[in-house]
Amino acid sequence: MVEWRALWRGRNLATELEENIVRVRERIATACHRSGRQPQDVRLIAISKTVPPERIWQAYEAGLREFGDNRVQEAAAKRPALSDLAATWHMVGHLQTNKAKPARELFQWVHSIDSFRLAQKLDQAAVGGGQRLPVLLQVNLGEEPTKFGAREEVVLQLAEQVSQLATLELRGLMVLPPFFEDPEQARPFFRHLRELAKAIGSRNLPSVSMRELSMGMSHDFEVAIEEGATMVRVGTAIFGPR
Repeated sequence: MVEWRALWRGRNLATELEENIVRVRERIATACHRSGRQPQDVRLIAISKTVPPERIWQAYEAGLREFGDNRVQEAAAKRPALSDLAATWHMVGHLQTNKAKPARELFQWVHSIDSFRLAQKLDQAAVGGGQRLPVLLQVNLGEEPTKFGAREEVVLQLAEQVSQLATLELRGLMVLPPFFEDPEQARPFFRHLRELAKAIGSRNLPSVSMRELSMGMSHDFEVAIEEGATMVRVGTAIFGPR
């Protein structure tokens, strides 16, 4: 009886997960339609913080291919059970410099570069002559003391410094704006990040493209898409409340 109930619950959870993914993709498509964009131009990154490996497997089987984690330790603990997945892994949380080496081994993208020292540590952690690691600069546009991210006034200098590192490739910017009950209130932050990326891109720095904007989460990603997001980081709307 216990095994039957566990199987029944597992199937129900898988079905719920599939339905959540469909709804999120529909929301992405609708936001793209409103802003004259194509849904394939927006990458859906499923944030799997505290999500067990079996749920990530289910999400993969439902069609998701990109996943994000907030902590190196958690990613390292879960990754052996997920080694068979042909997935792309994104580091989206604050990264300590002493975790640069394992982060470089675990992730194919890092969204949260907020200092040159951290960028240097990631650069130094490269092994062999492999591909450059795509990274984004995290900007604290809300100037919130409880959130990480570089201040806006130093972002251009940081981009110039990162452009000189041999094993990193700066692809764009990331922002985590203040939380608002009304997602429309986040729009100015998304718009400002887009303009900031445009200004940096106009400098034509080596190994800097600024074509990626990582912005928008479960409650506000439609607004972010309307303002140019190319990556949305969605956790709760896919996996449910933590």
